[in-house]
Amino acid sequence: MTDTNKTTNQQWGGRFSEPVDAFVARFTASVEFDQRMAKQDIQGSIAHGKMLASVGVLTAEERDQIIQGLTEIEDEIARGEFAWSIELEDVHMNIEARLTQKIGITGKKLHTGRSRNDQVATDIRLYMRDEVDFLLEEVTRLQQGILSLAEKEANTIMPGFTHLQTAQPVTFGHHLMAWYEMAQRDYERLVDCRKRINILPLGAAALAGTTYPIDRHMTAELLGFERPTYNSLDSVSDRDFAIEFTATASIIMMHLSRWAEEMVMWVSAQFNFIYLPDRFCTGSSIMPQKKNPDVPELVRGKTGRVYGHLMGLLTLMKSQCLAYNKDNQEDKEPLFDTVDTLKGSLRAFADMIPAIESRKEHMYEAARRGFSTATDLADYLVRHGVAFRDAHEVVGKAVGYGVKEGKDLSEMTLEELQSFGSMIEADVFDVLTLEGSVAARDHIGGTAPAQVLQAVERAKAELLKR
Repeated sequence: MTDTNKTTNQQWGGRFSEPVDAFVARFTASVEFDQRMAKQDIQGSIAHGKMLASVGVLTAEERDQIIQGLTEIEDEIARGEFAWSIELEDVHMNIEARLTQKIGITGKKLHTGRSRNDQVATDIRLYMRDEVDFLLEEVTRLQQGILSLAEKEANTIMPGFTHLQTAQPVTFGHHLMAWYEMAQRDYERLVDCRKRINILPLGAAALAGTTYPIDRHMTAELLGFERPTYNSLDSVSDRDFAIEFTATASIIMMHLSRWAEEMVMWVSAQFNFIYLPDRFCTGSSIMPQKKNPDVPELVRGKTGRVYGHLMGLLTLMKSQCLAYNKDNQEDKEPLFDTVDTLKGSLRAFADMIPAIESRKEHMYEAARRGFSTATDLADYLVRHGVAFRDAHEVVGKAVGYGVKEGKDLSEMTLEELQSFGSMIEADVFDVLTLEGSVAARDHIGGTAPAQVLQAVERAKAELLKR
């Protein structure tokens, strides 16, 4: 009789009469990338062992042996002394084999009442929960950097754009607070996503639950989960929580990419709105004068890979019948890369944004061009009894005259302005200045410096509650 333990994987080889082909073993193995979940795998196994002992499946002595063995294995991994084996396929079987090697047959008892299917689903959720918590801290740090800069730049006038054309004057602080609001929604999406991650699938076993008298509520409590899942089939077979995280990550990267695009333009000689310290830039191998904004450019580029991972995970799941399928091994690499990419991008921006220096004079001069106070003139006419549509036409004619003569509205004489509307008086110049324009929008959400500072204070108070 053949000793299959010598020729096949000892964790599941009883059914097989010959070993897996060497290429197939490498092709199907995931240990090279899923070993990053070792901490979570050990965490889940310790909780499972404690639960099994509480319901009488393991003795207290066996429980303690398992916990001691797993703790020692965790230390081995941390020291870089753990020997990972492709033949053992994945992180779970590597750790279990090492545990059995250390404590004997008791190590084999740990897998009672669970499957690799619910084990990996649990590990991923534990891993994702830890990563989301870290990402929430990074988003907060990014927001703090934005607030610091916005407070300093509350009075710095710059052009506001629509269609990338000069529209109305705003302040740089107000523009930065738009970034803050986007980041705030990103934070809220991560918090909401975490709620659906924080549900325990362990106990679903392969797909149908287990005949052992397990206590899933106890395991959930030990691992800090909100509750156990309610359906064993769904527990092991869906990865919608990972897809939701990747969708959330895609939105965050989209926001970072938009900010990156603005920074790339703003540091150019054509805009010269901001200065980025040298530590966030690189040079050219051939052009000595170049200072390239590589950090924002690279974040802008990395956005595409996160979008790709989202589409990859959606495609991975779109045709899978219940319950678990080997396809799901393909969820980890895109998920892990999404985490790594987002963490790196957030760190780069959280470090970079507080270091931005504004070029106030260039921003101000740009705001003076393009008739940015035209709407203020129209509003002035409305306050003097002119219907808005008529006021719009009057100002349009004044702008046309200014284009022809090379004059901004504020540079025209009172007589020139009155030629377009007799109701215009000398006080019109109060609204045609950039300072007057931004100060006039003194309402919540407006661009007035006082409102920007109030928005900063509201945001600081919100951050203190976290």
